[in-house]
Amino acid sequence: MILETIDLNGIQSLYEISNRLNLNDVLPNKVTIWKLRNNNPLRKSYVNNNIKFDEFDALIKITVEMSRYLYPYIRDILQSKENPEKNSIIWNDFNKRFIELIKERFNLDSMRVKKLLNQTKNDEVIIKSLLTLSLCVSNQGYQKLKNFLLDY
Repeated sequence: MILETIDLNGIQSLYEISNRLNLNDVLPNKVTIWKLRNNNPLRKSYVNNNIKFDEFDALIKITVEMSRYLYPYIRDILQSKENPEKNSIIWNDFNKRFIELIKERFNLDSMRVKKLLNQTKNDEVIIKSLLTLSLCVSNQGYQKLKNFLLDY
């Protein structure tokens, strides 16, 4: 959701990156990617399908590549939170869009979603997510993100 908040063409970008990484055998089209995203139990259109390991692996590769591409924006957002007097517009715009996407796509009756909509809890989740994405832009980013998700 963080990457989609930054990149307004989220699903299209995910699909283009999957093509660039030659993941067409695992993620042949946008619908496949959309269905995998709907495995998130917090979403309104939640569908409980077991994600195969190769699909999980492909999503990690796409996330790492997209994080690399969006890293300048991720860095700017983190810096704007660190120095609110100077750059509060960036943080506020990002936070507003994130909340809008949550309201649009997630099940608002869920307690975990309600926590995401709570401003103080929301900031903590956003910062942790942005930091995780910024750490996966390194050469070992794929392995770092994979380990993080498997340990989560």
